Amino acid sequence: MTQIASIRDTSSDRRLQAERLIGPHALQQAQALRFQVFSGEFNAKLNGAEQGLDIDDYDVHCMHIGVRDLSTGRLVATTRLLDHKAANTLGRFYSEEEFSLHGLGHLQGPILELGRTCVDPAYRNGGTIAVLWSELAEVLNEGGYSYLMGCASIPMQDGGIQAHAIMQRLRERYLSTEHLRAEPKNPLPTLDLPNNVICEMPPLLKAYMRLGAKICGEPCWDEDFQVADVFILLKRDELCPRYARHFKAAV
Repeated sequence: MTQIASIRDTSSDRRLQAERLIGPHALQQAQALRFQVFSGEFNAKLNGAEQGLDIDDYDVHCMHIGVRDLSTGRLVATTRLLDHKAANTLGRFYSEEEFSLHGLGHLQGPILELGRTCVDPAYRNGGTIAVLWSELAEVLNEGGYSYLMGCASIPMQDGGIQAHAIMQRLRERYLSTEHLRAEPKNPLPTLDLPNNVICEMPPLLKAYMRLGAKICGEPCWDEDFQVADVFILLKRDELCPRYARHFKAAV
């Protein structure tokens, strides 16, 4: 189902539409947006860079969804979804490249993994993410998924100060290994940081926490993307009531 929302900013009225990205051309648009964000902001090492794209072996096994600005036709946000059946075919979830997921086989019910989520910098607001979430909710409902999982990234260009400061907050409020424990294969380098250092949480990570997600362990240092990846798990029946309207049929 397509979701449409009107979002007002200081320059114009924006009408944003969520959609399933079907076919080679739509996938290439998603890969181009990913390249723009990951290469431009993180200086990531990406397959497909010579074509201005971010390409990997998982793309063809995933469902891709996105948000389009109807006034320009531009794709302004995207994420890809890998379910447990496709992961079984591949032999792994994408997150398992970075984490040993202890307890994964004991989760009760089907699992959906989010990955490569990105938003055009000019559209990073709650409205854009809400439109993307609305389409994600439709997929969650249709598949009857019990768990949503994936990684959220924190930039490491500052040597890890932001990542370590954010992790201090996350451990206090959002750490849970009740259902699953994620052990990073490449832990962050040690950094002696005072407890009173405060850093802003990236918008996507903040959005996951507001939905009711938990982190399942320490972050993994992705050196190709120059980010600290935090593994998050959202149990469907533990969605935060305040934000459950984005997943109205899923609760």
